[in-house]
Order: sequence, then structure tokens, then C-alpha cells
Amino acid sequence: MLRGFRIWKKISTRMGFEPTRAEHNGLAVHRLNHSATSSGGTISLCKWFSSPVLNSSLNMVDSQYYLPNDIGVSALDCREAFRLLSPREKMYSHYLSRAAWYGGLAVLLQTSPESANIFVLLQKIFRKQPAAELVPVAIAAGLTSEEYQAFLVYAAGLYANMGNYKSFGDTKFVPNLPKDKLKALVFASQAFTEQPSEMEALWDSCSSALFSLEDKQKQLGLGSKGITTYFSGNCGLEDAELAQKFLDSQAHAASENQKKMLEGYRRSFTFGSIDAHKEGSRFWIKDKGPIVESYIGFIESYRDPFGSRGEFEGFVAVVNKAMSERFAKLVSSAEVLLPELPWPRDFEKDTFLKPDFTSLDVLTFAGSGIPAGINIPNYDDIRQSEGFKNVSLGNVLAVAYATQKEKLTFLEEEDKDAYIKWKGPSFEVQVGLHELLGHGSGKLFVQDDQGKFNFDQNTLINPETGEKVTSWYRGNETWDSRFSTIASSYEECRAECVGLYLCLNKLALSIFGHEDQDAEDVVYINWLNMVRAGLLGLEFYTSESSSWRQAHMQARFVILRVLLEAGEGLVRLEEVAGADGRPDARITLDRTKIRTVGKTAIQRFLCKLQVLKATADVAGGRALYDGYSAVTDSGSHNFLRLRDTVLLRKEDRKMFVQANTRVQGEAVELVEYEGSVAGLICSFTERFQEDAEQLEADLLELSKRDSPCWCH
Repeated sequence: MLRGFRIWKKISTRMGFEPTRAEHNGLAVHRLNHSATSSGGTISLCKWFSSPVLNSSLNMVDSQYYLPNDIGVSALDCREAFRLLSPREKMYSHYLSRAAWYGGLAVLLQTSPESANIFVLLQKIFRKQPAAELVPVAIAAGLTSEEYQAFLVYAAGLYANMGNYKSFGDTKFVPNLPKDKLKALVFASQAFTEQPSEMEALWDSCSSALFSLEDKQKQLGLGSKGITTYFSGNCGLEDAELAQKFLDSQAHAASENQKKMLEGYRRSFTFGSIDAHKEGSRFWIKDKGPIVESYIGFIESYRDPFGSRGEFEGFVAVVNKAMSERFAKLVSSAEVLLPELPWPRDFEKDTFLKPDFTSLDVLTFAGSGIPAGINIPNYDDIRQSEGFKNVSLGNVLAVAYATQKEKLTFLEEEDKDAYIKWKGPSFEVQVGLHELLGHGSGKLFVQDDQGKFNFDQNTLINPETGEKVTSWYRGNETWDSRFSTIASSYEECRAECVGLYLCLNKLALSIFGHEDQDAEDVVYINWLNMVRAGLLGLEFYTSESSSWRQAHMQARFVILRVLLEAGEGLVRLEEVAGADGRPDARITLDRTKIRTVGKTAIQRFLCKLQVLKATADVAGGRALYDGYSAVTDSGSHNFLRLRDTVLLRKEDRKMFVQANTRVQGEAVELVEYEGSVAGLICSFTERFQEDAEQLEADLLELSKRDSPCWCH
């Protein structure tokens, strides 16, 4: 049973649920010998419209559900990395990229019932008329320059997130222009002129949902808490738990490496076999130090409301050799650094399986979003006994976290220059430690189906209680299946804490080239960035349902709470009035207390996190994590009011424009686009040119086939 399957609860029976096969009907893997054509070079949109501005009539709450016209858009630069590849490596990259991009379309079906239809609507419009050619059409249809820019931003957002919900935060976003204006533009387009009945039907199929902001549709979630396509519309938490028990009962264990890896993936996507994907992943782990790195499948479970089923992603990237040397040194030092972690030796893995840890420049990342670093595969049994890989995405880091001083919120003026200077280097250290020694550390205690333990249950002592360990994982139970809805965020919190704790180590800092005062500045900004991120995390909390929508930001809020609780003036958070007279906040960190008060607080909390995870203590883990995750208006800080302030001053995440590749004779060329919404849109319309009509018909058919699942 593949992790990407969604659960369909039949109305007629209590036990009746079955997976749909939408992800495997020709979308999850495209034929690897598929040639690409593209018609382009760098794209530039004529400046018909004036400098983009937000619609000032929007109130603060509503602005959560629009992407601003001035949202940041950056091109991921992989030109030099691609140039250095051999012809064979370029061809390998090209076909893996095609598989990833076509597979990534499955995310549309995994996001919302309407996402695939909106995608097809946009593709049909922009295939006939690029953004620049639509300008006179927009004018004739009565759109202002700001409204047309808002339409382009919406389209770019849908492409970048592979659906109409933000990949980071799971909040719905809708077009920032009136519905009748968008309809006028659609109906005036060349695509509509050529196929009026088809385009009108397509508009009718998605236009209501496209603009709807009913409470349940504002965010992804299960049951009354939101929208999900991982379960049918009438499923609740009890149904998810029932489904997971069934899946647990069925999930049994089961150059040349690259061929075997790809064959495992092919069988996985053809037959829906998780065992085949695990087998492919085993060969992938053994593929040490490739110049072209890739991974593909239903990987991360962040967006499943139950926290178990994976969303599709596929990436192809080229190794950055200089930066990878630093990560190789970190791997070599892991056996020195791991004993520094604050739990007993018995709670650490029996053997540290040295992984590949490389810095990569992304050529292709297909899915709902692009992370800064990855630790995979996510199969606990493989990670515990066979190994894993870590990657840091260098060209993503280079543009994603660049900050303008005037847009820095919630910091004292005296911290801003240092923050801008050291945020990139400190985040590089945090990502390295987080991925390798955060996700890569810690043992899980297991009793297998034959009754064999991987620990001595007669002598192992729980350091938190002083008593013998009384709980563990049994049979086919996994971390995700036991801790379910908190598993992803809890694990991200554990890894973030490892990064904070070990960045205090001089050896770890020296590996990244930081010594003396520079090293102290890196530590300070890393910790300051974490507590600021905890405050920013309030954007991703939904007060109406008392739920978190983003695993990493929940984790950072929890860490902020832990460090505030440490007291002694380590972290101060106060509400103030901004220069504009509106509510604001200031957060400060006493750098002289990081290595004393701060280290002690993280040490204690991190040990608790690991012990509860290792022993499968779900009740204890939930009590701890839910307690620190609570957002209330009581206590020393009114976090609900602070949430309003964060929403008032939030800045949307950047969107990335990725290159395409195309085969010209026996060579592969890189096709680049400018870092703009028009460039992003053009990259997607050119990405699927050669079989666009058939592909769009397939998407609509799959969406239609799934539609009975969304009954209530």
C-alpha cells in the first residue's frame, strides 16, 4: 500500500474504505524516454502595469487569503552546475526531471478537489497567450493594472504551490480581484474563443471553489477543521485511525545501483507497492556521491491531516563540490558530536551509519514547495538499520533567506545589521546539524513480530522517570503511525533543538569555517533567528480550530515557549506600538545567557523529546508537545493578540522560478526564465508543451473520477 494513497470512506458501510489510484494512473511516473521541447529563452513581460500595490480595501484577516502583488519571486540559478555536467549526466538529469515534473502533477489531486481544474484552466489560457500577450485582453475586459497583476500572481502561486493552498501553512489563497473581472478575462481569452463550450464548462467546474472562503475551506484539515483529499469528505479522526490500523497490518518489510533504484520506483508507481519504493530507496542510499542526485515518490507526510500518507515530490540536483566538502567533514565528525547530545548512550542508535551529505544546486524540484534541506528516506526501519542521505539545497538557501532591512520585523534596530550579515551562514550551520544529527540521531525501541527486542527491556532505565522502560514500538508500528497528527512537527522540533544545542560546539562551528568572534555571532543570530521564527510561526496557527497548519513553524513556536519559560531574562517578548501607530512586537535575546540559561533549557527539553519518542510514549509526548503548542490569551504573553500583530505585519514567502531542459539532437539544453510571475507562468506552460492537451484531459478525468469522494 503506497503512502500516497488517499482514503475513501464509503457512506454505506462503517468499515468500507478503499484507496483511489489517481496518483498511479500515468501521473506519478512519466515515461523516462520522454523527449521535451521548449520554445524559449529568457522571458520578459512588458511593463504595462504600474508598480504593484495591494488592494487597500482588504482588511487584515482577509489578507491571509491573498498573495500580495509585490510578492518575492526569484529564479533558482543552476546554470554553472548544469554546464559542468557531462553529456550523459545532462541526459540523465533531463529524463529524471521529466519524470519528476509529470509526477508532480499528482500533487494537484492531493491538495484540493478543485486544484487540477484550476491548473488546466490556467494552462489552456497561457498556452494560447503568454502573460504579455494577455495585457490588451485584460485592458479590454476592464481590468486595472493592479487586478491583472493580481491574476498573474495568483496563477504563479498556484503553479508554485501545485494547488490553491499554500504549501507552507496550508492556507487557501484566492485571486485578489473581483470574480466578475476574472470571468471577463477568461471569457475574452483566445483559449475561450477557440473552445467556448469546453472553457465555460471548465470555468463553471472550479470558479465557485476558486473564490470560496467558507470557514472549512480556509485551510487544509480533517473533518470540520478543513479540506483534504487524503480522505473522503465524510471522514473524521476516528476513520483516519481505523484506516491507519488497517495500513499498519498490511505494510510488511520486504552506474547498476541507479538502474535498480529506478526499477524499484517504476514497480512502486505501477503497482502501488510501498515495498518496491523501499527497495528502490535502499539502492538509492548505496548510490554514494553521484554528481547528479535525485529522489522521487510520495515522501513527506506534513499535509496529511493524520500525518501518515506522503505527498508526491521529485527532485533532480547537481552536487556543489566545494560546499559538499564541509558537509563531508561534518559527517566525519558525527561520531564525536553525537555523544554530546543530552540523552544516555542506550537511547542512541547502536551504530551511526555514515550517510552521504551533499550540497546541491536544484535543477528540478517538483511538488508543492522547495525545502532548504532534506533527510531521507523517511522509512524508519531503513533509517535505523541501513542508513539515509542528507542534502542541503544551496541555490535555494542563496535566495530564499535573503532579507531586506526595511522588511525585518520584530527585531531591535541594533540587531538588524548583524542579522542580515549572519542569517545565511548561521542557517547553513543549523540546516547541517538539523538534517544530519537531528533527524539522523536517536534510537527507537522496537519489539518485532517475532517478539525480539532491539534493547534489553530488563535493564534499560528511562532517565526521565528513573524506572525501567515500559513502552516501545510493536510489530509494524512506526513513529508516524503512533504519534500521527503531531509526529511531523514533534520530529522537526527535536531536530531544530539538536541544531541549537550543537551549534554551541566549537568543532561544529569550525567545520563551517567560523572561529572566535565570528563563531559567537553565528551562534547569536542562529538562536535569535529561532526565537523570531517562533513568533512568526503564529501566522500558521488557526484560532478558530485551535490547530497548527505548518509543522516547522509549530516546532519553532514550541522552542520559543521553552526559552521564554527558562526565564532569567534570556528571551524578552513585548507588545509595542509601531512607528505607524499600529500594533507591533519586539523580541530580544540576551547573548550572554545563551551558553548557560539557554543551553540548559534546550538540554532538558531535548532529552525529554528523545526519551518520549524512543519509548513510543504517545500520551506523554502529546501532553508535552500540545502543552507548549497551546496559543492562548492567558499567562505572561497574550499569544492570540500577538498572532493578530504577526498577521498584520507578515511577509509572504518567496516563489521560485525553475529552469526547463530540452533535447536538441544529441545534446540537452537548459532553458532559463526571469525571476518574475510571468517567468514562472511561462516555465510551466512550456514544461508540458508536447502532450499538453492529452495531459490536461487526463487530469480532468482523474479529478472527475475522484469527485464522488468529496461528498459529505
